[in-house]
Amino acid sequence: MTSSLKTLSLALLLGTAAPLYAQPANFPPPGGATPVAFDVHEGTSMAVSASPDGKWLAVDLQGTLWIIPAKGGKAKRITDYFNDARQPVWAPDGSRLAYFAYRDGGYDLWTIKPDGSDMKKLTEGPYDDREPVFSPDGKTIAFSSDRSGNYDIWTLDVATGAMKQISSNPREDRLPSWSPDGARIAYSGTEGSKTALYVTALAGGQESVLKQVEGKIDAPSFGPGGELAYVVQDAKGSRLEIDGKAVSGTENVFPFRISWGQGGYYYVSDGKIRRRTGSRVATVDFAATLEATHPSYTRAKRDWDSTEPRKVLGITHPRISPDGGRIAFVALGDLYVMSSKGGTPENLTKDAALDADPAWSPDGQSIVFSSDRVGGLPQLWIRDLKTGKDRQLTSMNTQPLGAAWSPDGTRVAFIDVDGRWGVAGVCVVDVATGKVTRLQGSLGQPGSPSWSADSKYVAISLSYKFSNSFREGTNQVYVIPADGKGEPFWQIPEANMSLDTRSGSGPAWSPDGNKMAGIYEGLLKIWTVGADGKPLGPPRSYTSDTAFFPTWTADSGTILFQSNEKLKKIDIETGVVSEVPVDLTYRLAKPTGRTVIHVSNLVNSVSDVTQHDKDIIIDGNRITEIRAHDPALHSAGKFVDGTGLTAIPGLIEYHSHIQKDFGSNLEKAWLAYGITTVRDPGTQVYDAVEDREAAEAGIRISPRLYTGGPLLEWQRVYYKMGIAVSSPAHLERELTRARALKYDIVKSYVRMPDIYQRRIVEAAHDMGIPVSGHEIYPAAYTGVDGTEHMGATSRRGYSPKQAPMGMAYEDVIQLFGRSGRTLTPTLFGSLDGYLAKHPGYEKDPRVKLYPSWAQETVTGNDPMAALIRPMMAGSLTSLKKMYDAGTLVVAGTDTMIATNLHAEIAAYVDAGLTPFQALQTATVNSAKALNLDAGTLEAGKLADIVLLEGDPREDIANTFKVRTVIANGERHDVTDLLKGVN
Repeated sequence: MTSSLKTLSLALLLGTAAPLYAQPANFPPPGGATPVAFDVHEGTSMAVSASPDGKWLAVDLQGTLWIIPAKGGKAKRITDYFNDARQPVWAPDGSRLAYFAYRDGGYDLWTIKPDGSDMKKLTEGPYDDREPVFSPDGKTIAFSSDRSGNYDIWTLDVATGAMKQISSNPREDRLPSWSPDGARIAYSGTEGSKTALYVTALAGGQESVLKQVEGKIDAPSFGPGGELAYVVQDAKGSRLEIDGKAVSGTENVFPFRISWGQGGYYYVSDGKIRRRTGSRVATVDFAATLEATHPSYTRAKRDWDSTEPRKVLGITHPRISPDGGRIAFVALGDLYVMSSKGGTPENLTKDAALDADPAWSPDGQSIVFSSDRVGGLPQLWIRDLKTGKDRQLTSMNTQPLGAAWSPDGTRVAFIDVDGRWGVAGVCVVDVATGKVTRLQGSLGQPGSPSWSADSKYVAISLSYKFSNSFREGTNQVYVIPADGKGEPFWQIPEANMSLDTRSGSGPAWSPDGNKMAGIYEGLLKIWTVGADGKPLGPPRSYTSDTAFFPTWTADSGTILFQSNEKLKKIDIETGVVSEVPVDLTYRLAKPTGRTVIHVSNLVNSVSDVTQHDKDIIIDGNRITEIRAHDPALHSAGKFVDGTGLTAIPGLIEYHSHIQKDFGSNLEKAWLAYGITTVRDPGTQVYDAVEDREAAEAGIRISPRLYTGGPLLEWQRVYYKMGIAVSSPAHLERELTRARALKYDIVKSYVRMPDIYQRRIVEAAHDMGIPVSGHEIYPAAYTGVDGTEHMGATSRRGYSPKQAPMGMAYEDVIQLFGRSGRTLTPTLFGSLDGYLAKHPGYEKDPRVKLYPSWAQETVTGNDPMAALIRPMMAGSLTSLKKMYDAGTLVVAGTDTMIATNLHAEIAAYVDAGLTPFQALQTATVNSAKALNLDAGTLEAGKLADIVLLEGDPREDIANTFKVRTVIANGERHDVTDLLKGVN
């Protein structure tokens, strides 16, 4: 076909000559919802490539490939919404486009014809292949891949599929580009915080440095005359440079390869397609039609009134005794023991402390567990079951969890939590003396230890990363010599297969030392091992039921495990599974009688006014009346004198993750800062359910908790609270568990494919609960209820919600506004600015409720804030646009430290919201998103009330000045919550 015929054929297919083009069909949104279509004219984090004949442009707007006339006009979609297709490039003859896409749960290379037909997958397997680019002759594709253990540059022969590795070093090499003669490949390389451009000569394989600058340098691209273009990002912004000269002025340039051709080049900045020819710049206007769906389904509603018995679902870390006769576990905040035949468990502790992670001594006479029973934060304790007496085993500045008793009975191994998100070391403590020996320094959220039969090794689960470019890996077995002298080593039962989670999927070493048990694909699997844990065979399934937290009897003949809301045992020899019935219920703690609160000022979060001299009448746990002050009311029932104070609705922390290492102080701190409801969108399996039930039962002082289960990942996982879902069948098991444990929310995480995210929405909405995640599209099409974070982790390495400098453009603004979805901004960089304005706040005594490392994020410098700070101005600008477009903004922080929530809503005022509007994000907006009868001060609402010094409508920083909190009708004075704090 001649070039002119090719152009005519493409024009016909695109509909510019005749209406023959048909856009690819999409899976419809779940539940029969009708999406709303609208045009956008800007793209966030979008790349562009010009066809060789200069007539067409390909772009990857929101993970879909589009073709646009080079002169501008209507964009035609050539892929459906579920590919996550990125960075298209044209073949030199214009016949095909290459791109990388995440269609089936891994990034692979694909090609497609410009009319959307003949889509072909070029690579597959467990590795991520990204950023393809054709050689000048079109016979070879260069790309980046993590298949060598970090990101290197590879080539693929288009005809044969043969691959060749081009770069090989500890760096992370990305975004390759060919020289015009095809003799060299340039690429960006990152090592730690340093970046540079490199080039390799293909003939001899010699590598040399092309360019280094201050800041981050990315996306090299050779021009037809050998010019070198690249993007530099630093504190000044993101700019395009060619041969050392900045050419983009004040534009916010996206960090992708520019596309050369026809005497100039194309790139994207400020959300727009630009064409430069010499010093001339033009904008290519386009319109692309997106679709969004407003989630519509019957929402489940938590019952905050009935006091009928409720079945306990939050049983954590159940362990079978060595002789197989008893089971120890934690539920409702306390340590329980029961017969392994089932029945009513015995409560051993019966207090308001947080208890966690019981483990039997080898003789079955004692249990070691974590508890914060003496105030402060959790330590290890030993319960003598004969005498009923407890002995404190550790007294540390950090928090020991996940205890495991050595087979010889002399030591207890544990993880020692000393950092954010469960970062922990691994230690052993001598049972007789209490001497602690650290075996490993801080590790990335390790699992609980399990001993070898000879007490020589401790095995934990730990993330085995694919590269330093991306944090996700597979959960594998990490073996540590227990004498503290040898080097730890990996034992990988099955390459590229992940234990489901590091919070309860094993490995559990059998007492005879010959086997390990773990959870893969949601199922109990067992594999044979050597004395050092070396796998001697593949993991084999022993159940068809969902399984979690396996523990062995001393004879290695029986395993106890959790299966959704049940406990079960399996006889390893016969395979017979039996249920262990647990008769344990609780009742909702609900105050009785009347309480009257007198306040000088009241902001109800409904009207933007401050009312004066009011009485709030509470009967039980609900507000029954708000009326003019009447001293006669104060003589009956309980009276709270708020003279001089301002009443506001209890604050709602819409995004935080409950952690056991904070102990019960975590909940006390939330209340002390005026937070009466907390939403936890992702945590370890069963842990948050136990927290929720302990709070509902009034066993621990706490805000009301709305909790989910683990973050639903796909095959690779980062967080300990994540699940590495391995297949569609595994996903169904997780969704079944979500229903059984009555999650309040399901969170679809970073590497969950979009097509399976659609299935999550379908299942969760059928349960009446919302779905959230980091994504914006096609999440806004499939009915995902909300998006967490303005930026945050993305599987792409850049955010489709935010371009450089934190800026979002029209596509993102409209997707939020048109779908009416929630946005939880979590502006990590807000705290340092807030404390700079209010320096006294960092010395507030409430911060001492937290672990020492957490206190330092307030009293010292939080390194995460420094990373986010350059993006703050753009994030605030974008946030205001999203709010004005109709986004339901809800305040959350993604931290456990409550100071951040006050900084968060203050930052919304910096963005342009009024103080009243900012207050609503942490009250009525969040209550609406939770389907909760709270968030405003009105008759009929739950009695969640905060009494402050000062009026937040005058200064939003006054929300920090909490003096008294009423949570679910119960009064808590800040001074009382701080008792025992040094």
